[in-house]
Amino acid sequence: MPYPDRFYPVVDTVAWVARLALLGAGTIQLRAKDLNDSEALQLVADALEVIRGTDAKLVVNDYWRAAIVAGAKHLHLGQEDLVDADLAAIREAGLTLGISTHDDDELETALRAEPDYIALGPIFPTTLKSMRFAPQGIPKITEWKKRIGAIPLVAIGGIKLEQAAAIYAAGADSIAVVSDVTQNPDPDARVRAWLGLHAEAA
Repeated sequence: MPYPDRFYPVVDTVAWVARLALLGAGTIQLRAKDLNDSEALQLVADALEVIRGTDAKLVVNDYWRAAIVAGAKHLHLGQEDLVDADLAAIREAGLTLGISTHDDDELETALRAEPDYIALGPIFPTTLKSMRFAPQGIPKITEWKKRIGAIPLVAIGGIKLEQAAAIYAAGADSIAVVSDVTQNPDPDARVRAWLGLHAEAA
């Protein structure tokens, strides 16, 4: 299986991780903010436990120390997190590393860290958090992909299932999805639709 999978949900609780894993999601990012070290470790350990026996891969957002201690395999860092992270320790622990980017400077910073994938966002306006960056738009995906070459490119930010085909066609290898799942009136059906889209494309 590719990493990250083409459908890449991002959620903030262990319950969501469990739900997505049971539905067949292959790559799931756990992004919970403002936890102390012990809370982060407990969260990561619990999330790893709920995906045991499934095909899901858990990506830990930000909490790299907890990821190492808990024995996670995958990590995602934002630019702010990247500044404080011990990349040598992360690599020594065998973690894959994905990095968020929003502009040219951040892309250069990310590439220096030799990541396993690059995330570009927000592609569209997003209501989930205030963004200091304007929406990138679909053409930026094509430009970014040309620049990073073989490194997988993850598109994120306000993306809905109906836009997926155009985003993949523009060069994205994966689409990170937040509100289109978590705020959907029927999340399970939406997840199945995303997964079905990829089954058709395979």
